Amino acid sequence: MSMRLIGDIGGTNARFALCEPGGVPQDERKLPVTQYPGLIEAAQTYLAGRAVDEAVFAVATPVLGDEVAFTNSPWRFTIPDARDRLGLRRLTIINDFVAQAAAIRGLGQEDIRLLKPGTPRAGRPRVVIGPGTGLGVAFLLEDGAKARVLSSEAGHASFSPQDDQQAEILRHLRGEFGHVSTERLLSGPGLLRLANGLAKIKGVPERFGIPTEISDGAAAGNCPICLDALRMFSAILGAAAGDLALTLLADGGVYITGGLCRNLGPLLDVSALTEGFTAKGRFSGYLGTLPINQVMRPHTGLLGAAIYQEE
Repeated sequence: MSMRLIGDIGGTNARFALCEPGGVPQDERKLPVTQYPGLIEAAQTYLAGRAVDEAVFAVATPVLGDEVAFTNSPWRFTIPDARDRLGLRRLTIINDFVAQAAAIRGLGQEDIRLLKPGTPRAGRPRVVIGPGTGLGVAFLLEDGAKARVLSSEAGHASFSPQDDQQAEILRHLRGEFGHVSTERLLSGPGLLRLANGLAKIKGVPERFGIPTEISDGAAAGNCPICLDALRMFSAILGAAAGDLALTLLADGGVYITGGLCRNLGPLLDVSALTEGFTAKGRFSGYLGTLPINQVMRPHTGLLGAAIYQEE
């Protein structure tokens, strides 16, 4: 039986695995993006001479044609060249959050943590959102046994502050970036910007260099700026998810995925997230009925690539 090479390629790490048709990922391996000149070389390293007939790669960038350039890394390739150099009969490239959304149908109850109770409606759209190196978004539409995933670049839509403090953060970031997308705040680097922005606003000399300094400070309970940054991060995540749920009337509910939020554990402020999600004026009652789930299974991008079927 032929094996499929699958990959979940982000801005920081490239994860590879093999799977049988219709099977689950096996022989998983993570390779740091910075240690390889490109996707093809990383995939060749993983294969180590093993031959495969087809591959599905989920990539952290829009898939708009044969040329693929990553949003948050210097990697770029063309699909025909990658197919030929890897010796593949067939190569499918999908957005990484298409894979995340496709994986939802393969999860069990043990893979899900309920953050906000609600009543999902069968057959209705679901929002899949996940902060990481950037901010991924997709929508899952189901019709009986059939499923369709809509890719999205909603993470690059303009950030909309929900209070005066967020507006002040936005003002500072405009000076640095001009246009400020939601991804600039709702990501690992975004958490860093929130903490340093709050420190500046409050006149605190403390500055942070990596996101884990913020989670470590909050976990220790001795860093008010860290706790405030995580509270704001959670509120912005909820607000963004609420906007997306309204955009498509996603009565199927919301799924938060990815390692960043999973690794935060109890530091993810569920109360702030829920308040941000439902604070939509006349539609707060509607959003109050929708569930928010967190995907706790790691490497769901690989699972989604394994079960992905082209339409």
